[in-house]
Amino acid sequence: MPDPVQTSVYAIGAQRGFADVLASGLLGRFGKDPLGLARVTLLIPNHRAGRAITEALVRHAANGLLLPRMALIGDIDLDESLGALLDPLGEGEMVSPAVDPLERRFRLAAIIAREGAGRPGAQDPAEALRLAAEYARVLDQLQIEEKTLDQLDAVDVESDLADHWAQARDLFVRVGRAWQRELATQGRIDPAERRNRLLAKTAERWRVSPPDSAVIAAGITTAAPAVARLLRSIAHLPQGMVVLPGLDLEMDDALWEAIGSPVPVTIPGEAPPAERPAITHPQYHLKQLLNAMDISRDEVQPWLSEPRTGLVADRANLLRSIFMPARLSDRWVTLAATERRTKGIRIIEAETPDEEAQTIALLVRQALDIPARRIAIVTPDRTLAARIIAHLRRWNIEADDSAGEALPVTPPGRFLLAVAHCLAEDFAPVELLDLLKHPLAQPGEGRLAWLDQVRALDIRLRGPRPAQGLRGIDASIGQPELREWWGGAKALLAPIAQFPRDPQPLSSVIAAIVSTAEALSGQAVWNGIAGRCASDLVQQLLARTGSHDPMVTSTQAATILSRLMAEKAVRPPFGKHPRVAIYGLLEARLQSADLVICAGLNEGVWPQIPSPDPWLAPMVRNALGLPPLEMRVGLSAQDLAGALASPEVVLTRARRDGSAPTVASRFLLRLQAVAPDKDMEDAGTLALARALDRRMPQVRIEKPAPRPTRAQRAVRLSVTELDRLRADPFAFYAKRILALRSLDPVDAEPSAAWRGTLVHEILELWHKEDGLDPVALVPRANLFLARANVHPLIKALWRPRLVAGLEWIVQQTLDNAESGRRMIDAERSGEMVIDGVKISGKADRIDRMPDGTLAIVDYKTGKPPSAAQVETGFALQLGLLGLMAERGGFNGDAERTAITGSAGVFEYWSLTRHKDSETGFGYIDSPVLQGRRKSGLPADAIVPTSEKFLREALANWILGDAPFEAKLVPDHALYTEYDQLMRLAEWYGRQDGRTGGNTA
Repeated sequence: MPDPVQTSVYAIGAQRGFADVLASGLLGRFGKDPLGLARVTLLIPNHRAGRAITEALVRHAANGLLLPRMALIGDIDLDESLGALLDPLGEGEMVSPAVDPLERRFRLAAIIAREGAGRPGAQDPAEALRLAAEYARVLDQLQIEEKTLDQLDAVDVESDLADHWAQARDLFVRVGRAWQRELATQGRIDPAERRNRLLAKTAERWRVSPPDSAVIAAGITTAAPAVARLLRSIAHLPQGMVVLPGLDLEMDDALWEAIGSPVPVTIPGEAPPAERPAITHPQYHLKQLLNAMDISRDEVQPWLSEPRTGLVADRANLLRSIFMPARLSDRWVTLAATERRTKGIRIIEAETPDEEAQTIALLVRQALDIPARRIAIVTPDRTLAARIIAHLRRWNIEADDSAGEALPVTPPGRFLLAVAHCLAEDFAPVELLDLLKHPLAQPGEGRLAWLDQVRALDIRLRGPRPAQGLRGIDASIGQPELREWWGGAKALLAPIAQFPRDPQPLSSVIAAIVSTAEALSGQAVWNGIAGRCASDLVQQLLARTGSHDPMVTSTQAATILSRLMAEKAVRPPFGKHPRVAIYGLLEARLQSADLVICAGLNEGVWPQIPSPDPWLAPMVRNALGLPPLEMRVGLSAQDLAGALASPEVVLTRARRDGSAPTVASRFLLRLQAVAPDKDMEDAGTLALARALDRRMPQVRIEKPAPRPTRAQRAVRLSVTELDRLRADPFAFYAKRILALRSLDPVDAEPSAAWRGTLVHEILELWHKEDGLDPVALVPRANLFLARANVHPLIKALWRPRLVAGLEWIVQQTLDNAESGRRMIDAERSGEMVIDGVKISGKADRIDRMPDGTLAIVDYKTGKPPSAAQVETGFALQLGLLGLMAERGGFNGDAERTAITGSAGVFEYWSLTRHKDSETGFGYIDSPVLQGRRKSGLPADAIVPTSEKFLREALANWILGDAPFEAKLVPDHALYTEYDQLMRLAEWYGRQDGRTGGNTA
């Protein structure tokens, strides 16, 4: 064992890999004795640091070795790591156990709901739990900094605080005192308080009875009082050592002083200090720690001798220059060349995040060609990390992502949330189909048959949302085979289908969700690592009892489950690439690699914008002496400085994020300002990444104009399809000849066609069953809506408009009767043969005029066609129905008499809003040229003109060989359901190879 040195505080510069340098020093000091390293107790900040140090020791050891004991100071629960250090545990005062974090959150939520009765959201259990999570975070920070509720209550800033901040602080104090009383009753303490006590007990024990072996605190940078006291006690142990990461011992005194002292506590009413410290400097928090330890920088020694020349020295000078405090930034003008060297650093500025991810993946692939080369990707942007992982899979590279995968995006997590949302939305079609189509729904041999039936159900649920609950789904199913399958599926959904809709205990809601998930998946939901993680969370929620089991609605339960799941990460223990790792900023600390790629260097991402404290105003935090939120920027700078310790570093960013431009990170801008070296720009790798996915030569897509055979053209026509045939022959071809039916979206808004069908059915029944009784129409509509399998919200929103429109129809019918005009039939079907082609149609309404002629009426729930459309042959329905009547197309049968006569009146009855209507809805529009109208046709010309256009269409497309050209008359091609099939966006608006006219 080497003799202890005078100074027991050491530092490893940010320009050197901390884990490797620490391992070299440990082996140099303790490696000669085979058991020397095993006797060492190593205090480290987190699990990742332990893994990095272990791997570094293995790399640097010449032979096998026994690892030191490691204790995690950054871990909230220190039982396992500090238990051995406090042995025997029976001596002295025992430390009370800590309350479970999830139990604490639920208890705090109940207190917040009770104490904050007037606070918005406090009575919502989901929002109360969110506030409780934020409360617990702030409470932990207060306890870590050893601040009490009494100190917070004594802060006198009432006159300077906005009302909402004052109310938030008062509520915080009330909740805190209630929480303290509850903890005292339970005999427990907060996790942060327990950590403070354990650390204090350890420091006191070592002061009274120093350990017989070496104790080394390595990589710890937090300046929390309890941690600082422990580090100070270790520094004074006979065999104690403190090794600080990233402390710059070569920085000149003027620069060190310019960083400033810790942020002074500003007493309300006093003027703030003239110069604030550089809290965003990467050395600031280390200087805070030294002050808390009551140790000056002069007492700190290098862990190993620092190189004076070479890459390490150049990188140290560069870091010192980049992060120069603002008040000394004038030094940039006089920096020597040795302080600007950027060897080993490259910068890549991509256009988009996807291009950035593609370039990073290419860098990784190139680096893996070198044996034993280790690559680390460091980014706080989880979306960018996901993109990188996806691009790496092109080469079957599965990166070791330290953040893991969020539980809600794993199959078990997504499945549980699908069940919860299905319950919350009362089996709405989208949520129901999402659940039934999930891969965990009925896995195994019957999966394909299950999916066949689910797809059939999907077709039945297209269109407006049906009535609530499973009864609405029942009414949508007509096929016997589907109905039989649906009976079995409903049995699996029984736990949530039969669950009460009023608020219930959270544990009961979770139990129903779990029962349904198990029934649907056959227990497969709990398989794998993600399944076990979900099971652990579910078991904790099922264990809620009493006041800690809030009464929630199904929607609130789904929100709570989603938020709690989002906090869980699933990390596979093995199977990832051993040489490629993706780290967040916290996980990257103390790590080292041969190639480090710092990704997402944009402002707001690196450094991230500090999240505001929802409970304590900045003025209160400062008066209380809490660390300012802006200090996180300095920690991000320290993280970047540690990443720049690698021999080869690539800094990447994207100039745009989505549709908006981005701003480069202040750290990157500083680097480019200090060392404007064109050689840092890696344009070659970026160009190679862009060329990696070269686009195929563009193929010119012409306007489609298919020519089917004569036999294929022989289709039956309806009077409503002639408009489509003349304006957009391709759409007619797709619908009638190819028989491609357009599907409505699931849970769609009520379309004009749906509303029109509903109105027509009501009016038909009014004519057939009520004999046009004026009093019966509105009750008939109400009865029809009540029986319709439509969601109540749709009914409620549309009923007033429908009733007003129908009342107008009643009044219009009565007025017509007084003038001698009477309705003779509604929804009357007919057909005729023109040039050998059978044409069918249905008249919404046919009236007999006083002079014996017929009036053809078409009901519209939207805006009717214009007179110009009728004149130019793109609204032929009224004219063709008149032609059908004149040709005897409306023949009689056992129930209806034949309708004969010539049509002289053509009208559209629109049920839309109109200013001149007595009910506010309904008006008549006629395409006949009359009065001041400048377009349209005379009444006696409408039928002949419609017949002319009809015969032309038949001669061209049905009986002839004209191509079915897409968008033949774009201004009248109003239907868009076949635009994707005709690839409209690729050719529309192009003229002779040039872009012109309208664009799609």
